[in-house]
Amino acid sequence: MRLSPDQAQKIAEDLSLRLERSKTPVPIGVSNRHLHLTQEHWDALFGKGSQPKKYRPTRQPGYYAAEQAVDVEGPKGKIVNVRVVAPHRTKTQVEVSRTDALALGLNPPVRGSGTLTGAAPIKITGPKGSVDVPDALIIAQRHVHFSPAEAAAMKVKDGEFLRVRAGVGGPRETVFEGALARVSDKFALEFHIDTDEANAAWVKNGDLAYIV
Repeated sequence: MRLSPDQAQKIAEDLSLRLERSKTPVPIGVSNRHLHLTQEHWDALFGKGSQPKKYRPTRQPGYYAAEQAVDVEGPKGKIVNVRVVAPHRTKTQVEVSRTDALALGLNPPVRGSGTLTGAAPIKITGPKGSVDVPDALIIAQRHVHFSPAEAAAMKVKDGEFLRVRAGVGGPRETVFEGALARVSDKFALEFHIDTDEANAAWVKNGDLAYIV
């Protein structure tokens, strides 16, 4: 089938955009199981008046891994020492890998962070008490964080789905489809995947990926 001039032009422009984007390395952030808590749930788990203590900063401005951790429990099992990421949010969100979900005996949906429609129920236990949250557990949609300037430079729009190559030159180089672009002045350039995805591509924190 012969292409029309408009079709040929569109394909050429798409290839040119992909080539240009692929020149910029994107740091990989491997997200181990973790959770974000509301103030109410924090108080129930750790006690009123207590505060998260910074363990280490994340690459995303303003966020940090806290020293505090909890246990999460499903119908088939429990995972201990799941780290809290602060500051608090308006909805409690627990993020696990598919492997973790199977160990818990749960089938959470893949969701973008903050989108908890259909999220699975989970029991969370801290040193001061427990909470049963009916809609908190998800497997996080793989995504790429951009500041507005970074997104503009790479001609990426918020909500766009991207193809990202990881593990370049390694034994299990992988192209991840459907990586959600998230653009905010609160973000810094980083490709977020969970431990299952990182292991599949043979990559670790700080390795570089490329939008293709």
